[in-house]
Amino acid sequence: MSNTVLRMEDLTMQFGGVVAVNNLSLEVNEGEIVALIGPNGAGKTTAFNCITGVYEPTNGQIFYRDEILVANYPQGKMKKLYAGENAGKYTKVVSRTPDQITRMGIARTFQNIRLFSSLTALENVLIAQHLHIRSNLFGATLLSQLSFVKSKARQEEEHMYQRARELLVEVGLEQYENEVSGSLPYGIQRRLEIARALATNPSLLLLDEPAAGMNPQETRALTDFIVEIKDRYKLSVFMIEHHMDLVMSISDRIYVLDFGKLIAHGTREEVQNNQRVIDAYLGVAEDA
Repeated sequence: MSNTVLRMEDLTMQFGGVVAVNNLSLEVNEGEIVALIGPNGAGKTTAFNCITGVYEPTNGQIFYRDEILVANYPQGKMKKLYAGENAGKYTKVVSRTPDQITRMGIARTFQNIRLFSSLTALENVLIAQHLHIRSNLFGATLLSQLSFVKSKARQEEEHMYQRARELLVEVGLEQYENEVSGSLPYGIQRRLEIARALATNPSLLLLDEPAAGMNPQETRALTDFIVEIKDRYKLSVFMIEHHMDLVMSISDRIYVLDFGKLIAHGTREEVQNNQRVIDAYLGVAEDA
């Protein structure tokens, strides 16, 4: 297996006559922080939605650790796959649901915070752990008279609560355990959303504008936090971000989109001095 965690090849996403992502290829390697930047409307969030199963792309394929996540080649055009369990085979369409993709080890946050605002911080983290529950619901309901089934369910529940509390401690949110998430300060809500994503035990974390709406002090704290969790949990991080101070301070590599098309990629220095990148940030619209 290669050290490439995520690979996107020739990805296109079209909505009617609008091409939101146009023939995009990129990769994220083990332990990297990779940024996807570009003006509003460049198609960044659309690319994330294709990775996480929200959209089925019009064309192209995406691999996660050499296993295919999605492939779509319309009009009967077949593509030979060269990696994963389908290596050597020709395929037209492969798709997975968002929950299947999460189970594989990919977690994400959203530009607009999507916490359960009426639940506590602890409850938000607990909910994210449901993907890894081992006890059988059928057994727990129809066979509840069997003591070993009830014991197994109790042990699982206790373990979930313990792990959720440990996670809050690890990310510095233990003091907010019983606080209703909707009442927390904005920066803390952002951090809690990342903690909830970590509760699914990912190896690839997708962050969609994690610093959106933050003041400079909150952004600096978030920057340190992303590096900290990347190292602590041995993550690869793929993020969309408009805050260039954050991007330039922690990204190993950067990809730049403009109107759905890749216009540049490289190191921070290479991208920062690229005139096409500078020009792309003038006169832009809302993201797809």
